Amino acid sequence: MTQANTVLEDLRPRNELDSLIDPEAGKSFAAYEDFIEKYETIIQYQDLPAQFFVEDGLKATVVQTPLEMVLIQSGKFMMGSPKDELGRRDDEGSQHEVKIVAPFFMGKYPVTQAQWRGVADLPQIDQKLESAPAHFRGDNCPVEQVSWHDAVEFCARLQKHTGKPYRLPSEAEWEYACRAGTITPFHFGDSITTELANYRGTDWKIDKDTTYSGSYGDGPYGKFRQTTTDVGSFNIANAFGLCDMHGNVREWCLDHWHKTYNGAPTDGSAWITSGERGYRLLRGGSWHSNPTYCRSASRLNYTPSGRKYDFGFRVVCGSTKYA
Repeated sequence: MTQANTVLEDLRPRNELDSLIDPEAGKSFAAYEDFIEKYETIIQYQDLPAQFFVEDGLKATVVQTPLEMVLIQSGKFMMGSPKDELGRRDDEGSQHEVKIVAPFFMGKYPVTQAQWRGVADLPQIDQKLESAPAHFRGDNCPVEQVSWHDAVEFCARLQKHTGKPYRLPSEAEWEYACRAGTITPFHFGDSITTELANYRGTDWKIDKDTTYSGSYGDGPYGKFRQTTTDVGSFNIANAFGLCDMHGNVREWCLDHWHKTYNGAPTDGSAWITSGERGYRLLRGGSWHSNPTYCRSASRLNYTPSGRKYDFGFRVVCGSTKYA
């Protein structure tokens, strides 16, 4: 197993910084200093070691991203969001303590299209897999337009091929891994920018009465790329060493959907009993989502057969517990 430092570069919004110090734009150095003071307080930077292994059962060319699995140690965290968090929904409560009782490995990135093809070519377990389901194409872009059933089949094939216990993460494992010890809306801090993640950084007017904001809290507006991006392209990870936990693609979890956490397991296991309407869970938001829906606590439910051009997943390697 390898140890490496997580890459946490200074990635404040350069375009906005440039405009602040451009004499032709009429901006002053004082304005630049005000910008730095403001955004350094909402984006947190850390430099911590991460342990990982590379799955050698999936071959990758020199230009393809390998399947890197990062060690997530056991620990405790508060799952869900506090009642006063901006953008909070009722399904994020009640906030409760969860103890992750066993360490596990999680994919550093969402599963890529090259990785998907490698597994789709393996012998079928329960169902067929399309070799190229994604709407946005690129070997190192995350695979999307995959259902929960597709993701489970991927894990089953990879498990049989490698002999390692690959699976989808439980919802609790996903949020624990995303937060990486933080209690803020994002693992970056109290807000987020499109220089750090791929999401809709512009306002989205749904109808004459409803507009979803492209900014969050004191954070800035940004870009709307209208596509996925290569995994890890922002060169930034959380304190556990995971990338793209906010935005790019929504990520399937193992659990059934429940509209609140009342009665939820507190040991990190997947909650698969009494699932409402058989729906499943996705986490993390996507390139299509406004920042509110990319928060660490934000949840989405969908039918397990559903495929959308922002539905993807990442894998976990470790024993499974069910509640």
